Amino acid sequence: MTAQPEILKPLKTWSHLAGRRRKPSEYEIVSTNLHFTTDNPDAPFELDPNFEMARWFKQYRNASPLAHPDWNAFRDPDEMVYRTYNMQQDGQETYVLGLFDQFSARGHDAMLERTWAGSLARLYTPGRYLFHALQMGSAYLTQIAPASTISNCATYQAADSLRWLTHTAYRTRELSRAFGDVGFDRDERRYWENDAAWQGWRKLVELALVAWDWGESFVALNLVVRPAVEEAVLRALGQSARHNGDTLLGLLTDAQLTDAQRHRRWASALVRLALEQASNRAVLTGWIRKWEPLADEAIEAYCSALPDAAGSANAARAAARQFRDSVLG
Repeated sequence: MTAQPEILKPLKTWSHLAGRRRKPSEYEIVSTNLHFTTDNPDAPFELDPNFEMARWFKQYRNASPLAHPDWNAFRDPDEMVYRTYNMQQDGQETYVLGLFDQFSARGHDAMLERTWAGSLARLYTPGRYLFHALQMGSAYLTQIAPASTISNCATYQAADSLRWLTHTAYRTRELSRAFGDVGFDRDERRYWENDAAWQGWRKLVELALVAWDWGESFVALNLVVRPAVEEAVLRALGQSARHNGDTLLGLLTDAQLTDAQRHRRWASALVRLALEQASNRAVLTGWIRKWEPLADEAIEAYCSALPDAAGSANAARAAARQFRDSVLG
């Protein structure tokens, strides 16, 4: 007697989501298991397994000492998708543009002290180089991360860095009109490349941008560099601005710190997933020990140049370290 072939029942959803026994969310549908380069670890691009890009991914992603059997299990705590990111950040941009318009209408820049304007030319507007480096670091992580849910978070992070850069560029132009002889829109590169206040950041981000291993790139960028920048170049600068009558800059850095909190949430969630493998704790702490001294040096050099910001370097270092301690448990 010939056996009857098994009749397969049609799936009600995508196969990789069928095991959850519930209707998948929008986030799960559009964010999970999107990387075709992870389907065949030996040939990430379904081409010659030994051409240059394939070797790169096999070395710096597949062979990373930060290992987990299922990186696709990672989920963004905010479950951000492109649609909701644009909705949320459209509101953020409306708020920031409202700040620009309101303070411009009040003649804000004309009321700033000239000495503070000099500090802005030296310690604020060159920050667009730093924010661009953060953007590039997140863009690399987007490409090299072992799961699409990780790449998506890095993509939105890169977009936030670009927003911070454009805010800084906008203010640079406004300040150049109010203080035409202070060096706005002219001296930023000189400060970035030569001023002692920026050399720690410059060294830190340039080295972080060549941390090719995806895990080290994540640790350097999201556990060390970004927290240091957030606590010093955003929070401490914002406090210094308020002490010098620059409420606009204080409010602007507050808005950027709102983005930073979301970045920290997904970075924390990824570390929790990594720590499911006991061996990853030593890997993570080893990389933190490597990068933390460079970040501390950058914080010290920058915060020591901020006016009316006594104790800001110690506070920034402590806050960044507290974040890392809370993540590692």
